[in-house]
Amino acid sequence: MQAFSSPNVLFIVVDDLNDYISPLDNHPGIKTPHFDRLAKRSVNFTNAHCAAPACHPSRVAVMTGVHPVQSGIYRNMFGAHGPRWRDESPVLKKAVVLSQHFRDHGYRAVGGGKIFHTLQWTPGDSQNDPDAWDAYRGDPLDPISADWLRPKLLSDEKAGLTKGRPLGGHANSQLFGAAPLSDPEESYGDHLVTDWAIEQMKQPGDKPLFLAVGLFRPHIPWEVPQRWFDLYPLDEVKLPEHRPGDLKDAHSHGRQSWHKWVTDNKQWQKFMQGYLASISYVDHQLGRLLDALDASPMKDNTIIVLWSDHGFHIGEKENWEKFALWDQTTRVPLFIHAPGLSKDGEKTRQPATLTDIYPTLCRLSGLPIPKQCSGTSLLPQLKEPSTPKKQLALTSFQFWSEKTPSLAVADPRYRFIRYGNGFEELYDLKNDPHEFTNLADDPRLAKVKVRLAKALPAKVVPIRTIPTDSPFHRSRKRGKAAN
Repeated sequence: MQAFSSPNVLFIVVDDLNDYISPLDNHPGIKTPHFDRLAKRSVNFTNAHCAAPACHPSRVAVMTGVHPVQSGIYRNMFGAHGPRWRDESPVLKKAVVLSQHFRDHGYRAVGGGKIFHTLQWTPGDSQNDPDAWDAYRGDPLDPISADWLRPKLLSDEKAGLTKGRPLGGHANSQLFGAAPLSDPEESYGDHLVTDWAIEQMKQPGDKPLFLAVGLFRPHIPWEVPQRWFDLYPLDEVKLPEHRPGDLKDAHSHGRQSWHKWVTDNKQWQKFMQGYLASISYVDHQLGRLLDALDASPMKDNTIIVLWSDHGFHIGEKENWEKFALWDQTTRVPLFIHAPGLSKDGEKTRQPATLTDIYPTLCRLSGLPIPKQCSGTSLLPQLKEPSTPKKQLALTSFQFWSEKTPSLAVADPRYRFIRYGNGFEELYDLKNDPHEFTNLADDPRLAKVKVRLAKALPAKVVPIRTIPTDSPFHRSRKRGKAAN
């Protein structure tokens, strides 16, 4: 047991992890025993949503507590080397990063892996803020690219596949693809980040620890060791629930070409296999983190929070990845354990937005909540998961063909979306969890629609553009692989 009374914080973020895991929608055949372990020792927020369905805006929103409707950062913006988001939005210029806030109040704040936006194939393109940490694993402005090797890949032509693979701007890159890795598992990837985090938990310190661990899989490319593919024999892989013509009453996401390439080339099951394998791989890393915590001096005095930056489509509504506003795209895993306080093992459908994490951790740790925070503490739901939450979950995104942001809100049962072009969608998630039927024009739900529409912010900040004069901007040629 550590001598100081302030709780440690184990802050885990998983990239592109959707609701397939066993404590949430439990996709047929999914194997995630360590997420089950975490669910038994935390409150499972089963109706949690990202602030924006893209890596960069979601992560900035979590780490600053500022929602995109206030910052104007709705989409990914590439070509950064440092916290360019401070220059992307005036309201973020002096925003205090979550780790820095804990550091300013007596914590040792350390991080590793992907916390702010970066990609394995874009070395040096990172929005991390090195000044927000006491220490960071490796180069904080190039935190993961060196960790990930690539397998030997056949060109699409030699593999008998048609041209036009999404993200195929680099020869033989196959960034949108799935393949096993044969090198020793402990020599690369999220295993290395987890090794580092385990060592941090072993080291005694004279300050409470804020430990941030960013795990990159199941982000594309779905390349993990063969043993994780072996868990999902290809002929047993189940595709997600889907319907032909599902977009007839819905807003177009503009990415149907991705789905066409997948189905034309009969890659759907293979890609689902790769995604499931990548989820089980990261589940294993979570298990290693939990084992290390339980064996450390931090065991009884550590807050655990695990979240993902957004949901993910594997062909639902003819969409792949994210960049949409349906439940599948915005709903995220969110688990929180607070020693001696959280009603562990229970779940709640009360709506949560990931911007709620910052004020929640402040309340749990006895820290003041900065004025910049737009979220609401989830302390009441941690104590009693059935406690009603007045604030609905709010997600925002701006589609490439539209001039104004689109907004979505969720309560415990319904989801309402108003797009930048004025189109509306309403779904009853109790009776239609896959959002097959748009009920926006159903007179029986007129009052529900009006109630949810009132929860949309009356004013939102316009989308920001890349500030090329920022000291954190770097000019580079960016191909189709920026995602």
